[in-house]
Amino acid sequence: MTDGKEKLGPAPLALVLALIAGALVLAVVHEPLMALLRTPRDAGGYDAGRMVFLYATLPRLAMAVLCGAGLAVAGAIMQFVLRNPLASPTTLGVEAGARVALAIATVAAPGLLGLGRDLVAISGSAITTGLVFLLVRRRGFEPVATVIAGLIVGLFCGALAALLGLVEARQMTAVFLWGSGSLSQQSWVPFSGLALRLGVALLALLPLLRALAVLQLGDDGARGLGLSVTRLRVVAIAIASTMTAFVVSMVGVIGFVGLVAPALARLAGARRLGEQLAWSALLGALILLITDAAVQLFAGQLSEFLPTGAVTAVLGSPLLLFLVRRMKPSVPPSVAAPPGWNDPPAARAPVVLAGLGLLVVVALLVGRGPTGDWSLPFGSWSAVAVWRLPRILASAAAGALLALSGVVLQRLTRNELASPEVLGVSAGALLAVALSLLIFGQLGAAGDAVTAVCGGMVVLLLILALGRRSGFAPDHMLLAGIAVSALADALVGVLTAVGDPRAMRLLGWMSGSVAGVSLQAAVLTMLAALVALIAALVLRRWLEILPLGSEAARALGVNLPWARLSLLLLAALTSTAAMPILGPVTFIGLVAPHIVMTLGLRQSRSVLYAAAGTGAAIMVGADWLARTVSFPLQLPTGLVAALLGAPALMLLLNRRGRRS
Repeated sequence: MTDGKEKLGPAPLALVLALIAGALVLAVVHEPLMALLRTPRDAGGYDAGRMVFLYATLPRLAMAVLCGAGLAVAGAIMQFVLRNPLASPTTLGVEAGARVALAIATVAAPGLLGLGRDLVAISGSAITTGLVFLLVRRRGFEPVATVIAGLIVGLFCGALAALLGLVEARQMTAVFLWGSGSLSQQSWVPFSGLALRLGVALLALLPLLRALAVLQLGDDGARGLGLSVTRLRVVAIAIASTMTAFVVSMVGVIGFVGLVAPALARLAGARRLGEQLAWSALLGALILLITDAAVQLFAGQLSEFLPTGAVTAVLGSPLLLFLVRRMKPSVPPSVAAPPGWNDPPAARAPVVLAGLGLLVVVALLVGRGPTGDWSLPFGSWSAVAVWRLPRILASAAAGALLALSGVVLQRLTRNELASPEVLGVSAGALLAVALSLLIFGQLGAAGDAVTAVCGGMVVLLLILALGRRSGFAPDHMLLAGIAVSALADALVGVLTAVGDPRAMRLLGWMSGSVAGVSLQAAVLTMLAALVALIAALVLRRWLEILPLGSEAARALGVNLPWARLSLLLLAALTSTAAMPILGPVTFIGLVAPHIVMTLGLRQSRSVLYAAAGTGAAIMVGADWLARTVSFPLQLPTGLVAALLGAPALMLLLNRRGRRS
């Protein structure tokens, strides 16, 4: 992981965190503990302070330790089994499934909540995890395919929950608070119940540790020793998902711990599976304990309402950024096209582009009139074009920009999970807009666009500065982007949970609506998409060579730092150009490249053309649905794109797995 001189080691890191946690916990419990010791046991009357300390403060601290350890172990299992540092309990859609299940029950069937919130949340998690298993069962539960399927399912559920939140804002306030993660307790009963459930899950995991350790030899090596890799992977993921579901059903979504704790343990030097699980559990418990103790200490009476899950990222992100600088670049598998590969004639890029043209024509001609009736604009073409044409052009251009950014990032990083939101640029834009709302209030559409672009560029410069020492190693860039994204999500979660009225304005911008976009803005976005496509084609040699690996690239004369920097700048600037239109909705950057790959395309030129066309087609179709399906209500185009693109990719993944 690191060389001997620079190796920090998990023990010193855990010791530092333990000292910080001890100091904060002591500050939290000192005053009530002293008051409790001064009060005689046989004193009569009701002592409110004593009851709060014994049945609220102490159970909350204990719950922080338990939840942090459970989520960290679940994340460590997923990252080890799936062999991907971006894997976490959120990867398989466990948390998103619980959230969307509660959202649907709150809006459509409140009676289900009477049966138990835990039952509803666990049922949602089980459904989404089962859907992931269903999608990848024919591919032998391959690590990359499993992570992709889980991420797609999670994004779909997140988009559905966000859409319900915008439509039914009043009823969804409690779901938003729960979704941000709250450790507030009123007794020891939840802690006891969660400890028992996690203990049973760990007992089920113990017999598998020896077999799981063999996976370090690779799938072929494990099969050579007589192990059923598919069955082992399914069982391990099921146990990790169950542990996550138990925690989520009790305290809500606290997802960042499951990502950062295993990453910290691994970056600090824990290599074997047993070491990773033990140190991840300890670090996860300390991170969440420090966060919650700090919330109780500094937030005062607001600590009951301030979501610990959202604030966790404020501590975990700097730790991850610190260790990213010390990390040795990993060697992910190659995703390049094999020598002599020819794209199949039936899946040529022109087919995708022709479909896009047909979709644009349909979106222009077919729609609803002022009365809500379906009509064709034979006699009022100019009036209809004024409203429809800018939306269609802007949606298509933004979709193409995000798709191009996703292609560049996935080939640069050799990681099929890489997308604009993972790079952190969209999170920087979101963070900038959120801060501007807090400080200056509403700035209007133009002000939000300028603020978003500036925020994205600031984060890009920060990530490039962090990656300069490693020669802009792709995995360093991804982890730094995740850390920045977590900070932005934390702020949004706090605003939403505390009921700030500006949160709904922020949620509206996050949803990606193109309603009201001007023709000038649409044309400028189209020009930006054209420039981005030309730039990507100019750099396509690097896009072909870099997925082969660093050694092969150097042997072919590629200047790795310069190539990585150029492609990172291209990906970041391309996704940033789409933000004035769609906000931070970058889902297409993940979906479009994968749809193109499932169609059989591999060569960079074909992939760039087809991905741009696919991203544009998804956004045009999403915008058409957004303005027609619930007329006169205009749905956010970005959320509709997620709801439209995710099922399409699920079907293609299932088809591809069946062929395999």
